Amino acid sequence: MSNDPRNMGITPGRGQNLTSSIVQDLGIAIVTGTYSDKNPCPVEAELCTQYGASRSILREAVKMLTAKGLLGARPRQGTWVQPEESWNLFDPDVMRWLLERKFSLSLLIEFTQIRLAVEPAAASMAASEAGSAEKAAIERALNRMIAAEHGEDDPLASDIAFHISILRASGNRFYAQLHELIETALRFSIRTTNRFKGVRLASVNDHKRVSDAILAGDSRVAETAMRALIEEALDLIRKGEGIDAKGERVTLGVVRASRR
Repeated sequence: MSNDPRNMGITPGRGQNLTSSIVQDLGIAIVTGTYSDKNPCPVEAELCTQYGASRSILREAVKMLTAKGLLGARPRQGTWVQPEESWNLFDPDVMRWLLERKFSLSLLIEFTQIRLAVEPAAASMAASEAGSAEKAAIERALNRMIAAEHGEDDPLASDIAFHISILRASGNRFYAQLHELIETALRFSIRTTNRFKGVRLASVNDHKRVSDAILAGDSRVAETAMRALIEEALDLIRKGEGIDAKGERVTLGVVRASRR
């Protein structure tokens, strides 16, 4: 008997697409609380019927959600929803689902604190380690930001491309592999901080200071300029949440002042 999917009534690629669809659907349902330890997911047979999926496709989806920390599964014990502290926040899907669930400035604060720990060091390393190809990628990203000021490129995509190019230029493979997480969360973070500043676009000059230092091979200035860029974003998000840099509650008047 042929194993060709076309002879089994299955469209090539459908299994993979269906798996992704189930992961997306169940992932959102878990993150939004539709399924929890108090309201468990339906059993395997019910989910197979619900999604019109084979057991193998459903089990692959469960395996992926288990890797993201959203589900736990053991033979003879079935599948259960994991508590939120077990979720893998470094997984771009989990981060996106969390931010879409209920937009959270407090989550953005935590994410920006991670950026503050990583990106200044990445900029410093890029200044000393980047080769011609990596430097060219940083220049292209900055030029895209300049083009965006004239309506000739996408402001958000060009800003993200700039930060990702520096992670890759650092020469550190761990930093480079953070690019999906950084890109996912920056889509929310950049829009938020620009709104708080009362602007549509990020400051090209602030980003150019980082770029110029990297291209000049000045690690100290590159690190300082990137730190200032992220500290400003962190300060804006904190004020939007009503918290100052010392962790103290601020008044709405301060928030409004930060937007002018």
